[in-house]
Amino acid sequence: MDLCVVGTGYVGLVVGVCMADLGFRVVCCDREEEKINALRAGQVPIYEPGLEPILRRTQATGRLSFTTDTASAIQRADVVYIAVGTPGLPDGSADTRGVMAVAALIAENMRRRVVIVIKSTVPVGTADAVRAHVGEAPFPYDVVSNPEFLKEGAAIDDFMRPDRIVIGHREPWAREVMEQLYAGLVRTGRPIFCMDNRSAELTKYAANAMLATKISFMNELSRVCEAVGADVDWVRRGVGSDTRIGPRFLFPGVGYGGSCFPKDVKALIDFSRAAGLELRIAQAVEDVNADQKHVLADKVIRRFGGDLRGLRFCLWGLAFKPQTDDMREAPSLVIIDRLLAAGASVVAYDPEARHTAEAVLGDRVSYATDAVAAASGADALLLVTEWNEFRNPDLGALRAALRQPVVFDGRNIYDPAELSAAGLEYHGLGRLPPA
Repeated sequence: MDLCVVGTGYVGLVVGVCMADLGFRVVCCDREEEKINALRAGQVPIYEPGLEPILRRTQATGRLSFTTDTASAIQRADVVYIAVGTPGLPDGSADTRGVMAVAALIAENMRRRVVIVIKSTVPVGTADAVRAHVGEAPFPYDVVSNPEFLKEGAAIDDFMRPDRIVIGHREPWAREVMEQLYAGLVRTGRPIFCMDNRSAELTKYAANAMLATKISFMNELSRVCEAVGADVDWVRRGVGSDTRIGPRFLFPGVGYGGSCFPKDVKALIDFSRAAGLELRIAQAVEDVNADQKHVLADKVIRRFGGDLRGLRFCLWGLAFKPQTDDMREAPSLVIIDRLLAAGASVVAYDPEARHTAEAVLGDRVSYATDAVAAASGADALLLVTEWNEFRNPDLGALRAALRQPVVFDGRNIYDPAELSAAGLEYHGLGRLPPA
């Protein structure tokens, strides 16, 4: 089968590269000529572990190619993936204009029976809107809702070893095509759930909202622990040992970010409101997360006072999570804004996100080339993103580098007693002070 993937952002690029690795002929399309030229040269514009070697290998075999001529790619395709962005609008709704623009291109350039696969995260009812947009066509087609469940930093493994595959469809033959596409991914018994389009669309939002709910709930519990004198790490372990709940996503932190959870929770609230429903839990999840991004800066101000002029703070981590350079909705941005507004200076280090940070923050902060250099002369260290290289620092070297030996652990990755023994003043989230 010939596959066309429209959109070479995070999702589209991962889908195109992985489907080529499964043996299909794939053409990835984008209107940005500079990006397409870079991809043809084997240069991946995002940081995603393992993606670039597969791209280069599949491109060398001829199974993967890149073009700006989307119309021609659609004309040759049996399956067209729509993987364009659906960014959040100011009112919280998802912007689906890009999806509809691709639907119009497909309607104009369809030359055979085709399966139109919506990979973009879209509000409930979008597949029906795409069908209406394509309208009557000279060839059979169906619109399939096939949401992605990819974690940044682990996207290749998530695609190749999925927990499940969700397919929303109308025509039986389209279901058969999709099952053929993904047959190699479910040989170990992972399920394919075939359902109607609207259920498939909602499944994506429900999954992300549920995970966001676990995060916000634990973040609120960390505040309860501080108020009543409990330790959230013990609470987390006790709760997570219940098989009905499980231990994943129960780690308190400085709030979630990225391209998915923030916009998807807001979009779920928005299209549910349009249907006459107020989602009180989802709204609380969003509100708690917005507050949580301020928690670390609040702790700094309580410790040093509201006037931070003359003080220098070191941030370890800028990306919203490890193993990515993505800073969309990153908690680090809120923390930096608060510190700068109070008069402080900020120096930051991130293993991968420096170029992203420079594009977003410019020269508002200073950038270090390694973790210890960032801490040199700082009045406190703020651990924001839990990259592996931050997990076991040389505490003696850190103590010597800091002007004041203060550590704010925004991910609770350190042992308070160990830092205290090394002469470092520890501030975590919902943790009991060292005995």
